[in-house]
Amino acid sequence: MRKLTYFVACSLDGFIGDEHGDGSAMYRFLDEEYLAFLGTEFPETLPTHVRKPMGLDDLENKRFDTVIQGRASYELALKEGITSPYAHLREYVASRTLGSSPDPNVEVIADDLVGRVRELKAEEGGLDIYLCGGSLVAGALLEEIDELLIKTYPIVYGAGMPMFGTGLDIKEFTLHSVRTFGNGALVRTYRRKR
Repeated sequence: MRKLTYFVACSLDGFIGDEHGDGSAMYRFLDEEYLAFLGTEFPETLPTHVRKPMGLDDLENKRFDTVIQGRASYELALKEGITSPYAHLREYVASRTLGSSPDPNVEVIADDLVGRVRELKAEEGGLDIYLCGGSLVAGALLEEIDELLIKTYPIVYGAGMPMFGTGLDIKEFTLHSVRTFGNGALVRTYRRKR
């Protein structure tokens, strides 16, 4: 069975963005060491238009072959005129309001997100599934998330968009690894405690 991994950036106080979902304050931590790590360990999590300038556009996917994101995350790309931000992956956008997809590489999931994710996880072969965000989609899929990869940056928002944007029951994960960087960032990996 394929895993669903929520690979997310957050502040020290657990927010993935400010009250409007803007996480650009975290971009300042994308230094050479950190970008090299992402390019080596998780190249497929970098959007297609970012991979090319980094010389990563011809790399094979290492961990993921599918991405799921919410409409708000997808809108960031659409505002830049990019209709397939992860063209090197199978792309799904969870949205009840988007309507038809603006790109043949992007499938819109309007209903039964959990059911569709369960189908994707049950597919034979292939790599794992990258949950890109956002907060509401992660909350809706919490029961399906097998792994958390949390990129924590040394800033405090004080308030904002939480990692999981719904009321939830307590779920337990086990710490698997921690990687530290000179810029103060941490990448923690947690696996679902079953």
